[in-house]
Amino acid sequence: MRISGKVIKYGDDINTDYIIPAKYLVLTDPKELAKHAMESLDPSFTEKSKDAIIVAGKNFGCGSSREQAPISLKYAGIKAIVAKSFARIFYRNAINIGLPVLECEDLWDKVKDGDQLILDLKSGKIENLNNNTYAQAQPLPGFILELIEMGGLLNKLKRMIG
Repeated sequence: MRISGKVIKYGDDINTDYIIPAKYLVLTDPKELAKHAMESLDPSFTEKSKDAIIVAGKNFGCGSSREQAPISLKYAGIKAIVAKSFARIFYRNAINIGLPVLECEDLWDKVKDGDQLILDLKSGKIENLNNNTYAQAQPLPGFILELIEMGGLLNKLKRMIG
């Protein structure tokens, strides 16, 4: 499973309040949530998020446990997130909604905003097409790849039931 997209780069400790501010948690439409993704941190985020890959530092998704955070990013057009590390609850929430998340210690130093990446989710290999560099992320296990391919846990359960 391969994903390509342009880089939007952020640093360490991007918390869920930055990803989707609490005042928007009353919204139930994922497309409406997406309009407000990252607005306090990066007001131009929604203009550049379509078909993009977020590359971030350590502890991405820390803070409150809110599934709206990965939902807002996915519906804003984010195809995957690669970070040095993730808050565990954000990581699991992203997988549950079918948003690929890869941990990679050394990618952050090899990319800049706008670089074009190709991610191989099965092997963990990441290629930067702009500067011909590579990085190795932790590959995703088969059961997580299956959830991502099915669009998340709910879609898998729906297929199993009916």
